[in-house]
Amino acid sequence: MAGEEGATSIADFEKSLDELEKLVRDLEQGELSLEQSLTAFERGVKLTRECQQALKSAEQRVEQLVQNSDGTLETRSFSSDDAD
Repeated sequence: MAGEEGATSIADFEKSLDELEKLVRDLEQGELSLEQSLTAFERGVKLTRECQQALKSAEQRVEQLVQNSDGTLETRSFSSDDAD
């Protein structure tokens, strides 16, 4: 069932990102009324926060495969320090 939750989260993330991109396009066109623009902006902020939280959650689940000096493999949690 955990795989299903992950798939749902990915689908929700992509749907939110698509909606956010549409909101940005609508705002950039400048054809919305002030009230519509404010509503779109507020929705965009909410979607941005949701996407950031989903990315943070995914980052916490990422693991890296590390080869030890004796040739064995193990997984370790990925940290941004490891990427540098």
